[in-house]
Amino acid sequence: MRYDYVIAGGGSAGCALAARLSEDPSKTVCLIEAGGEGRDMLIRAPAGIIGMLSGRPRINNWAFETVPQQGLGGRKGYQPRGKALGGSSAINAMLYVRGHRSDYDEWANLGCEGWSWDEVLPYFRRAEGNERGTDALHGGDGPLKVSNQRSPRPIAKAFIEACAENQIRASDDFNGPEQEGAGYFQVTQFAGGARNGERCSTAAAYLHPVMQRSNLT
Repeated sequence: MRYDYVIAGGGSAGCALAARLSEDPSKTVCLIEAGGEGRDMLIRAPAGIIGMLSGRPRINNWAFETVPQQGLGGRKGYQPRGKALGGSSAINAMLYVRGHRSDYDEWANLGCEGWSWDEVLPYFRRAEGNERGTDALHGGDGPLKVSNQRSPRPIAKAFIEACAENQIRASDDFNGPEQEGAGYFQVTQFAGGARNGERCSTAAAYLHPVMQRSNLT
């Protein structure tokens, strides 16, 4: 079998790439992933991170280790990485943080053409389906669902209040104009509908809805 595109790895980038490329019915796309389809309950239920992230046993997780690190007295570093469609977005803590605009602008200044903040922002907005809706920095109808936390723990509320008492300003949007402060992160999670509360991995966002395409394997 021959394909126009072969994508190695169905991680965060691979899922989005396969879905986008297969929008063109004249092109054939093959996505190769060593793990499962990324639909099991441990992935869908945010609490499933407890069973996956440790890598013991290795459930949806490559559970990589580094080589021995001289600066750590010869110890190895643990590197959890998702092994399923959705990649590490299937096992992470779901925090939605896009990075600081100065990082992108610095990359552009160093010669990475097309990577300035003003150039990447439209793609972030296109990807994002934020339950707060659309504004200058956010998208409201993109495939990657972003929602407010439904049941933050009391200790988190106490921590934010303690920050305020110590003159650390509050922030209700870590992807807003200013990222400094203390507050609740938004998360990549479905809000409302039949999948309310489930993790929105990149597989759930981009790939699962289009896996029936005849030009996508």
